[in-house]
Amino acid sequence: MTRRYAAAAFLCLAVAAVPATAQQVPTPASHFGFDIGTDRMIADWDQLLAYYGKLANASPRVTLDTLGTTTMGRPFVMLTVTSPANHARRDELLAVQRKLADPRTIADNTELQRLLREARTIALITHAIHSTEVGSAQTAARLLYKLASSNDPETLAILDNVILLDIPSLNPDGTDWVSEFYMENVGTPYEGAAAPWLYQFYIGHDNNRDWYAFTQKETQLTVEHAHNVWRPHIVHDIHQMGGNGARIFFPPYIDPVERNVDPAIITALNQLGSFMAAQLTAEGKAGVVINAIYDAFTPARAYQHYHGGVRILSETASAQLATPVTIPAERVRGGRAYDAATASGNYPLPWKGGEWRLGDIVDYMESGAFALLTNAARNRPFWVENFYRINRRAVDGWESWPAAWVIPADQANAVGLSHVLRILTMADVEVHRAGAPFTAAGRQFAAGAYVIPMRQPYASFAQTMLEVQEYPDLREYPGGPPRRPYDVTAHTLPLLMDVEAVAVGRWSGAPPALSAPIDNVDWRFDLPAGLAGATTPRIAMYKSAQEPMEAGWTRWVFDMHGLRYDTLKDARARQGDLRRDFDVIVMQSQNPRSIREGHAPGSLPDLYTGGLGDAGVAALQEFVRAGGRLVAIEEATEFAAELFDLPVSSAVEDLPPQEFYVPGSILRLDLDTRDPLAGGVGDVVHAWYWGDSRAFDVTGAAVRVVARYGAGDPKVSGWILGPEHIAGKPALVSADVGQGSVVLFGFQPNYRGQTIATWPLLWASLMP
Repeated sequence: MTRRYAAAAFLCLAVAAVPATAQQVPTPASHFGFDIGTDRMIADWDQLLAYYGKLANASPRVTLDTLGTTTMGRPFVMLTVTSPANHARRDELLAVQRKLADPRTIADNTELQRLLREARTIALITHAIHSTEVGSAQTAARLLYKLASSNDPETLAILDNVILLDIPSLNPDGTDWVSEFYMENVGTPYEGAAAPWLYQFYIGHDNNRDWYAFTQKETQLTVEHAHNVWRPHIVHDIHQMGGNGARIFFPPYIDPVERNVDPAIITALNQLGSFMAAQLTAEGKAGVVINAIYDAFTPARAYQHYHGGVRILSETASAQLATPVTIPAERVRGGRAYDAATASGNYPLPWKGGEWRLGDIVDYMESGAFALLTNAARNRPFWVENFYRINRRAVDGWESWPAAWVIPADQANAVGLSHVLRILTMADVEVHRAGAPFTAAGRQFAAGAYVIPMRQPYASFAQTMLEVQEYPDLREYPGGPPRRPYDVTAHTLPLLMDVEAVAVGRWSGAPPALSAPIDNVDWRFDLPAGLAGATTPRIAMYKSAQEPMEAGWTRWVFDMHGLRYDTLKDARARQGDLRRDFDVIVMQSQNPRSIREGHAPGSLPDLYTGGLGDAGVAALQEFVRAGGRLVAIEEATEFAAELFDLPVSSAVEDLPPQEFYVPGSILRLDLDTRDPLAGGVGDVVHAWYWGDSRAFDVTGAAVRVVARYGAGDPKVSGWILGPEHIAGKPALVSADVGQGSVVLFGFQPNYRGQTIATWPLLWASLMP
């Protein structure tokens, strides 16, 4: 039993399964009043949750557990579905799985063979992390009904051989909000419009990029109570994508694959995704594509790849939420690594266009999930043994890994250190403390240093999070534009969080005596003195009806630190006299046109249309000239520079991507330590640069340069084309305007709640 098993003890508020016949299991239609997939009908979270309670009460195959509450206080649940016989042996089967997850606990081959015979395939299916992808949450109800009630041979084989953990919504808050907004507007001109707010309270669509930082409650609950308890062999994350290409995607993924993912994980997910594609194509479902669109590089979307299992992403084409769409054949177009209008080896049965509706989405999703479970059942010996062997290789150590990582305890950035340790321990990486001083990697370390031996089950997670990423230079053709990664190209925690971590290639002598693995890590969210107490400036966070995710991430950081701030909406800004209420206004990365104009009239109810308008723009100008400070980040810097006629412009705006491209990388910043905006972090810090970031050209002495991108090649992790175009260019500047000031961040000082290295620069900007 690991240190987390007791804390996660399975689980709470369990609904006991009672014997019932299939006829007693309520159908979705009898509960919801409509068939799942009906046009213009979306069940909300309360309706779905009530149905899952009915399934658990009616079927001995189903239990329902509440894992905790969401960001906004709704129940966050998981259903466990398997045969009654497996339910009766749940604790025993869980113990078997946890031994296979850590081969160090297996006594000998005799015990191993017994465990392999007894183990069941553990599959985790997650739905609806992106709430506007409405088919996923609806599919959960229909899939779970089938597993709870059907007695066909394939279903019974699944129940006998698989333990299914199903999280029917990874974002119940958003499931409710999107359903409510859609159903309120059915039959109006706004039917099918996206809700005008982030559908995860803080981070919107970014909630599926949180699988190594673990910032949000929903991520934490899933990791602590599903992943880290059961160690699934297979995770299936059900999504939707754009509507003009393929109808559904399954792996294999396109290159690159992150180098610390075990090859047996890649080959296993390749065969599983191909099997799923084959099953749907055999059913006559057109438009199935594999080996296209999505890569497997970032661990932010693939926790299980570093914990012995495979992550299957499926992406089904969208309608207009639950409103049908018609797509003419000429609008069916290609994507990365395939052409949706043309048959090919990875896309053999093209979809020819036509009507596409929620019912089609649910059909494809349910077929994909059932195919996955069929494979998991038929190939139970493979999945169980492959999982064991992956973990066996990890505890034996990879040749490319160091013997250990050492993180000194006496580091200046205590906040960054606590975050790194929290991330590693939440991922069940074993982190120890040295009992005495020791020598390694040619240097002395003090007693208390944190040591991560790299012969342990989840060493691959530690390695990918601590090492520097060297993303390959991939082009569409030689000398051509870059082949764009699906997400970002760097995730080096020590650089993001301003922490030193040292790889020990081999011990020069005996390894130091180590403590037991640490468990609880204190989060030290200390604010600078100027942002706490009675002297805190009156800060406002600008929030339009087109709020960018970066603004939500900033709200999260402020709330986690207990920083007092107000929300500034367009209507209040247009009233003017902003200086009466605020000292600082923060504008996160947002397109200038979006700030000025917002949603177009007629596209949404009037409450949500329009931006600052002329009155709001004039009010901001008056605010700064009367002594306020405007802090603008990335795209919003263009708005601020134009607003005050500052001699600041983008140095790279007109460059084609084959000449300059930074798809999410970590760059070196050189700071002017004499400037109070430098935040006291020293003369060098590492910053996040991606598609919305800026390098500036500055003319005239009125603008002060606080930080520049490093000379030469400023990249320290990730990928950059054309580093010479930003080397030495201003990255953080400020200017006095009237009695106030404007601060322009060309980089993102709070990337997904992770760039603790540059938080001090953000804090300094809030203290005028």
